[in-house]
Parts: sequence; structure tokens; C-alpha cells
Amino acid sequence: MHINFNLPKKILGWYDKNKRALPWRVSKNSNKKLYYRLLSEFMLQQTQVKTVIPYFNNFTKKYKTLKALSKSNENDILKMWEGLGYYNRARNLLECSKQLVNKYKSCLPKTLEEIKKLPGVGDYTGNALLGLVYNKPTIALDGNVKRVFSRILNKDEKKINFKEFIEVNKKFFFRTKRNSDFVEALMEFGALICKPKDPYCSNCCLNKTCNYFKSSNKIDSAKKKMFKNKNYDIFCYLNKKKQIALTKNSQISFLKNFNLPIIKESGNSKKSQNWKFLTNYKNSISNLKLNINLYYKFSKKIPPLYKWYSLNNNKEFVPSFTKKIFKQVSSLFL
Repeated sequence: MHINFNLPKKILGWYDKNKRALPWRVSKNSNKKLYYRLLSEFMLQQTQVKTVIPYFNNFTKKYKTLKALSKSNENDILKMWEGLGYYNRARNLLECSKQLVNKYKSCLPKTLEEIKKLPGVGDYTGNALLGLVYNKPTIALDGNVKRVFSRILNKDEKKINFKEFIEVNKKFFFRTKRNSDFVEALMEFGALICKPKDPYCSNCCLNKTCNYFKSSNKIDSAKKKMFKNKNYDIFCYLNKKKQIALTKNSQISFLKNFNLPIIKESGNSKKSQNWKFLTNYKNSISNLKLNINLYYKFSKKIPPLYKWYSLNNNKEFVPSFTKKIFKQVSSLFL
């Protein structure tokens, strides 16, 4: 799986002419570089650039430095993250900022092993930060970059050992002094040119050396998302003050540590006559398609570990999943 051409030269040539103006792309000497790169890398995990930009701008407006972010609290961070999804990223970001400020004096560790000790940082984010912050010769293997390499070889991603591929070809990958730009250029190229569907092969700067472009038997790079169907019953305690009782004591793995009503898998829940059926609706989280039966009852008393939340104007963070429940039960107060 060797390549025999100067990939950085071609990719960087394209990048210099076509790169997007993004708010986290600050000058290499900027004192905001680590903060902006850390924040953007956490936000961009499994989320599109256009979705991230307004959230990034709001965060940097409120928290102007890494130190300022580290002094925030979980509820405030989650509230600002509201709607972006994958909320463990926000928790990890906060804890990561605290460790960087308090343990590393607001500096990024200089080895991948040390960086990966930070909350929420794995191989991809660690390599991205090493390259983007320190200009180290690394490659951040996200889905975009894997697809570029897979198409250059015209080989299924599952059959490629990417670490071995990078090691074998490192003399071609790291012959540039612009390692930081190369890390970003590869990701940008995969996002804008070497797209999952309908790539711009005819205008691609690599088409003369790309086996995918030259082959009549092209690999299928478009990943099909597999969904699982789940059925849940949700039981809501309500009161006349337009409040709903929520708790973080959820037994559902993908909803742990969030404020929620009682949730049980359909078939495992015993519905007493005191619960009234309100509606059935659909929802989805990540790769799960959820079929939900919603029940309610008005009550002055609620179980231990629950507390009342207003259906309107909550200052505390409430995940999108719970907000959809709010919307359904609000119809009872019209």
C-alpha cells in the first residue's frame, strides 16, 4: 500500500486556494490557538461544520480564554451546548479545560500518550491537536481522511490498516514543514472534494494518481447508517403549576445523567390505572429510532430524587429528548 507521489504538495496547493474561512483558524502565533482548536475539535466530533460555527462563536464570546472556560460549571456549559447533541462532549470539554489550566499551566502536553490522558481525547483528537497546535508530523484519521486514503488505493476502508499505511508512507506524508496545514487540508479535502456521495473527481487534484478515479470497479465509500428500533413508555408526573418532575436516575444507558421523567422499555413497564395515555410519537438518538408511548398523571407528591421543572423558561440545562416531552405534555395546559 505504497504511494509514490508528493501528497502534501498536491493537497496543500488545493487547500491554499480553496480553504474555508472558519472562526477557529487563527494564526499560528495566536495565544488563542490552543483554546480555539480544543473547542472546535470537541464540537466537530460527529457534527457538521455549519452546525458548529454558531455554537463556537457563542462559546468564545462568553468564554474568551481557556482559563475562563475552565472556571465555568457543568450546567452553564450544557445549557450553551443545548441542541448540539452528544452532551458527554461538553462534560469532557469542561473537565479537559480544567486539567489543561491546573495541571499543564494552560499548555497542551507534547506527546500523544499524555494528551490521551485528557478526558474525551482519543487517537483522532490527540493527533489533530498535536498537528494543529504544535505543527507535529501527524495525521488525524477522521472519516474524511480515511475516505481519501481509501479512494487513492481504491480499497475498502475495513481492509486497510491505516496506522501501518501512514508508517509505510511517512516519507511522502511528512516531507512538508507545514504539518499543521496538512492535517487540516486533508480533512478539508475529504469534506469538500472527496465527499461520501458524488465526489468531484473530474476537478480533483489527485485524479491522475487516484486508483478510484481510474478504476472501472470503484469501491463503495458511502456508509449506510444502521438503525435499531426501540419501544419505550414514558411516565410524567405533572402539577397544576405547569411543572414536570424529572430525575437523573435513569436506567436507560444512552440517557444516563440527564434530567428525565420515568422511562422504561415497553413490555417491561407496569402501567397502573392512575396513568393516563397522552400520545404516541417518534424520536431518534444517534443510531436509535424510538417509538414512544407517553403517559401522565397530576400529582402533588413525587418520588425521591425527583424535582419539579417548569415546562417553560428553564435556566437549567434540559436535553432535546426531554424538550420534546415538554412539548407533548404542554398540550394539556392549553
